[in-house]
Formats: sequence, structure tokens, C-alpha cells
Amino acid sequence: MTAIEIRNLSKSFGAVRAVDDVSFTVEAGTVTGYLGPNGAGKTTTLRSLLGLVTPDAGEALVNGQRYASLDHPLNEVGAVLEATSFHPGRTARDHLRIMTTAAGLPASRPDEALEQVGLADAARKRVGGFSLGMRQRLALAGALLGQPKIFILDEPANGLDPAGIQWLRGFLRHLARDTGAAVLVSSHVLAEVEQTVDNVVIIAKGRLVRQGTLAELTGNGGGAVRVKTKDDFAPALRAAGAEVEEVEPGVLRVKGLDAEEIGRLALDQRVLLTEVIHERSDLQSVFLELTGEGAQA
Repeated sequence: MTAIEIRNLSKSFGAVRAVDDVSFTVEAGTVTGYLGPNGAGKTTTLRSLLGLVTPDAGEALVNGQRYASLDHPLNEVGAVLEATSFHPGRTARDHLRIMTTAAGLPASRPDEALEQVGLADAARKRVGGFSLGMRQRLALAGALLGQPKIFILDEPANGLDPAGIQWLRGFLRHLARDTGAAVLVSSHVLAEVEQTVDNVVIIAKGRLVRQGTLAELTGNGGGAVRVKTKDDFAPALRAAGAEVEEVEPGVLRVKGLDAEEIGRLALDQRVLLTEVIHERSDLQSVFLELTGEGAQA
């Protein structure tokens, strides 16, 4: 079931086209990574979803509606866009109690949410003394208060230590696979995203450049096949539409044909292959190739 739909979304700020005709969906029970260089339009997209930005064209929908039209938004959508909007003098529990009261949620939810994010022992501590990682966890606790089935998270791993990142990875997987939630998460930690997400959406300069499952982008869709042969095989491969690079004498790196197609072509051409290895691209390599940018998302 489609939980989030971005449909031909465009938004400009003066002469700057922040988002340009972007479309993608996020299904229930999945984690989708939203990636792009700094300034690519990720935050503008997320803010459009939450009704904080009015698009010039297109729509950003949750459960088929605009966020502003939801009767009980905290029960449907949990969002973390930044971890700085806390009163430093309030305790973690009091911060969540204010949100709970405003949304008409059960009084038990603040303590339950703090327990979920590992902040139960810090419930009575003032937020002014929290580290950035603790603030991130508190922001996530706020997103959990209404027990929603849609989560929109902007850089949720920012400030977390390695143990916290590992916890977040497991928690996002739990939300999607055990509770059936749809999770849309932007992040610049590409190696971590690769261990967490099911699907990937990549934008650059406001435009969608690639989307698909993680396997499609880093497997057959983004990898190459390394072929070893003493025969002159490159011309036949190129004639079949492949991109061929001779990485060393007798060793070819082939893109555009999978291992089975290469094997059939070799048989037809009576070429002896002594080695055929499928190279799997990592997400960072795919990202850099598609965006032409440094590994910033």
C-alpha cells in the first residue's frame, strides 16, 4: 500500500529551482533512503510533505491526503526534521508531555516513547544538557508519540555514536518490518543507509536521477562483470551493446550485460573465458556515479 506519494513536485525560491518535477512513492512496510548532494532538494521535499512549504506545482501526499488535511496528524505521521527545537530548561518528559496534551494523546505515551528510544533514564534531565545524539533520540521519541504508521526523518543518525547508529538501524527496520510502517529517511551516511534501507531515491540539482530497490542499484543494476580471457572478446561485447574497459591485459570489465549474457556471447563467438566475476557496486559508488558529487547527501 502506498503511504507517501510525491507527484510531479516542483518548488522554486526566487531564481533557484529547489525541486524540479520529482515523483516517487514510499510503500508501507519499507524503508526508503532519500539521497542527494547538499542543496539537492531533499529537505524542501520533506518540508512539502509536512505542509511547511507550499509547492509551486505537483503534490506531496501522506495516506492520499495533504498533511494539512489530516484530522489527527500525529497519529498518522511521525516526523523529525531537526533536533534543535527544544526548550533547554524543560525535561525530556515535560517536552513530550506538552506534545501529548496538545495532541490529545494518552498520558502514558511520553514515558513509553522515551523507553522506546533508550532515554528512560534521562526523562527528568533538562534538555539543555543533552548531547546532539540524545536530542536526536528525543526528537524521534516525539515522532513516536501518536504511534503513527508513516515516518519522515531528516538525517536521524546525525550526532549518534556508533552504538546509537546501530540501534537506529535496527529500530527503523523494526518500524517497517514488524509494525508495517512506511519510513522515508534522508541521510548523508551512505554506508549506513546501505545497511538499513529497502529502496533508494536519488536526486541531484532538484531532479530525480535514479530510484529503485537497493538490490537494483547496487547489484545487476549498478555493478559490472569482470571477465578474463586470452581471446579478443572486446569487439563482440561492444557490438552487443556493452561498455567494455580493459583493466589489465586479458581482463575486461563489462557493463550493460549480465554474466549469463556474456557467457552465451562467448559460446557463440567460441571465446574461452577463464574467469567471470560479478562485481557488486556499493551505494556510495552508485551515488557518486549518478550525481558526480562528493559523498554528501
